[in-house]
Amino acid sequence: MRISMLSAALVAALVGYGSTIALVLSAAAALGATPAQTASWVFAICIAKAAGSAWLSFAHRIPVVLAWSTPGAALIAATQGVSMAEAVAAFVLAGVLIALTGALRPLGRLVAQIPDGVAAGMLAGVLLPFCLKGAASAQALPALVLPMIAVFLLVRLKNPAIAVLAALATGLALAFFSGSAHLPPLALPLPTLEFIPPAVRLDVLLGLGLPLYLVTMASQNLPGFATLRAAGYEPPVGPALITTGGLSALAGLFGAHPVSMAAITAAICLGEDTHPDRSQRWKVGLVYAGFWVLLGLLGPVILPILAALPPALMTALVALALLGPLMGALTGAFTPPDTRFAATMTLAVTASGVAAFGIGAAFWGLLAGLAVHALERLKQSR
Repeated sequence: MRISMLSAALVAALVGYGSTIALVLSAAAALGATPAQTASWVFAICIAKAAGSAWLSFAHRIPVVLAWSTPGAALIAATQGVSMAEAVAAFVLAGVLIALTGALRPLGRLVAQIPDGVAAGMLAGVLLPFCLKGAASAQALPALVLPMIAVFLLVRLKNPAIAVLAALATGLALAFFSGSAHLPPLALPLPTLEFIPPAVRLDVLLGLGLPLYLVTMASQNLPGFATLRAAGYEPPVGPALITTGGLSALAGLFGAHPVSMAAITAAICLGEDTHPDRSQRWKVGLVYAGFWVLLGLLGPVILPILAALPPALMTALVALALLGPLMGALTGAFTPPDTRFAATMTLAVTASGVAAFGIGAAFWGLLAGLAVHALERLKQSR
């Protein structure tokens, strides 16, 4: 075991946790989760990521790094009128669909038929409203938010991967030293998992579960596999989807949204700096898993500190964390020329937040984009 493996795994885990934990907390708040359910959510997803990373890395002898679905968390945070129990049913459905995609080739081919531009347009529509709130939070709390943004921009010039983590550290320091936030009483009890019986609602399964599955596949799993291929590894696509889907369905019963392949944090662990021998790099997945177990155990300390921060600061942090994914989604939406209008329609409907028959905007945005794409294909065929 090399020190470089420890450092790469530590940085990847801290970036993955610190850059988007605020978004996970926003998602939990949108569902009306209790503090115990929120703690269970974070602990369950940390353990799921650790178990999947360790197993896939060990079984296939390649460095497999898992992440939680950041676009999925954004999608959840944008929902309204959904209870935690109803969301759990959607989480389990998304996990089962991911596993079935790995196990059943026809389902995988069906998902592949969705144009990349339309899928990216749906993701961009989910992310855009969160990014737009960043400017308003800076206006509401300029003394804290503007320095945080400045640190984010400066660090991003040197190392984009840790820019959000640096912004979070800046926001924490300014909030507690200025008196805008007060350190809560801290204790370190063992975190616990709270089973949440799922409550099935068809509109929630269609409006949240199905889009959650699609954005996790399109914006997390596919780029994650591409990252492994770019590093010279052949990803175990079927086993990885079955593993992440099964873990997601299980963790979903304890409040966690899906886990998936990582892309940005995976890139931190795949380079020659991690280990010069490519055949030994798989061990970084075991170290990475260990750090996620540690982060899960430290949840009772970390979560109260974040909960004490001003809401505007957390809103700004979420906006900064989603700028990169938004840029990637917009690029994917408008790069293919033949689906640009369909992607625009998808983005506009999804970002509007419109809900009909109790089904969320992401579903209707996808449906609108596919309808426009089908009409354009029909015109071309004639």
